[in-house]
Amino acid sequence: MAAGEGNAGGDGGLAGDEGNTEANEGLAADEECAGGHGNLAAGEGNAKDDGRWSAADAGKLGAEGRNIGSDSEAVAPADENAATRDSGTTAAGEGRADTTTPTAAAPTTPTSPNQTHILGLLYPPAGRNRDYTTMQLAFVGGVAEAAAAHGYDLLLGPGGSDDAPSFLRMVEERRVDGVIVMEIRREDDRIEHLSDSAFPFVAIGRNHRADVAGWVDLDFAGLASGCVRHLADLGHRRIAFVNRSEHLFNSGYGFARLGHEGYTSAMTELGFEPHAYLCGDDLTSGEQVVERMLFEDPAITSLATMNEAALEGVYRALTRHGRSVPRDFSVVGVAASPWAEQVNPPLSAAEIPAKEMSQVAVDLMVERLRAPGSPPRHVLLKPLITLRASTDRCRPVPGSEPEPDFPDFDLDF
Repeated sequence: MAAGEGNAGGDGGLAGDEGNTEANEGLAADEECAGGHGNLAAGEGNAKDDGRWSAADAGKLGAEGRNIGSDSEAVAPADENAATRDSGTTAAGEGRADTTTPTAAAPTTPTSPNQTHILGLLYPPAGRNRDYTTMQLAFVGGVAEAAAAHGYDLLLGPGGSDDAPSFLRMVEERRVDGVIVMEIRREDDRIEHLSDSAFPFVAIGRNHRADVAGWVDLDFAGLASGCVRHLADLGHRRIAFVNRSEHLFNSGYGFARLGHEGYTSAMTELGFEPHAYLCGDDLTSGEQVVERMLFEDPAITSLATMNEAALEGVYRALTRHGRSVPRDFSVVGVAASPWAEQVNPPLSAAEIPAKEMSQVAVDLMVERLRAPGSPPRHVLLKPLITLRASTDRCRPVPGSEPEPDFPDFDLDF
């Protein structure tokens, strides 16, 4: 992508085109299990060693990704009462609340002289240093590629509020034909502004106001619940939850709140005591959260996580405490496949299909521009959990189980 109005820390954006893409593939052979075969395909960006990119790196993003099979089993998360269908991206299938299959259309040629032939992407960086994470850049690349297939360029802006300069330039100055909004909060003034002004937009993520437009999202509540139930099926009862950072949670980011709700709901329904923790998106925070967790309850035998960036720190701290994964401690989560596959042992996890979500979002945006009066479509994805090597049957921590009662035999010899 060519550089645009600034970097992620400022108020500008990046003008996106097709850019340079590389293939990032996950390989393997299908195996049979109760949930089906294989796992889902996902687009991932190429990551730097530290897992972080700046906005200046966005032009180098390799956004193309595909999966040609799986060496793992797949387990579907608990059904959250949404209609599902086979999307054709996996052997086992992937749930969608939407009943149609978005497909890439031929490039769209604007018919109005007022059209800019540019789509906006409002995407505030979530990294600790106000940079874009690897996962975020996978979405940036996916949106840029899908937009180019429709004949649109992309303008990236880091605006996280409706008074951010990049937001105002895109919307008030009409620099783009429509915007795709990401990092949606429960109360998000960007969504309010766009809804009230009838500016064309769609969202990756959702809140109560986003329903007026099209959106695509993951069922984070259902995925967190599915992780808990998978661990419970293995005999685990003391199950912790490692969420995203305190900042993201307190700011009302939907994925952090929905994941927490899904976890606590499943734990309550199963009669287990919840142990939920907020954790920064880095290795050190992962180590610290495990230290705190095991200090508060040394009998915990497993955890579910939505914090892939802290995963290596979680593993390191467990090893330091003599907890071998998965023999002594099981870990399952929601994570991009590079993170899940690079740790040792590889993480059992539900994939985040960045490439497909990006494609669907652009398709919805183009539909909105072509037919402004048509009802908005909402697409809820429910990926499978790919079983790798990080979960096993529960082995209670010695001394954590109550002593058995033995009968008192009063015998005289």
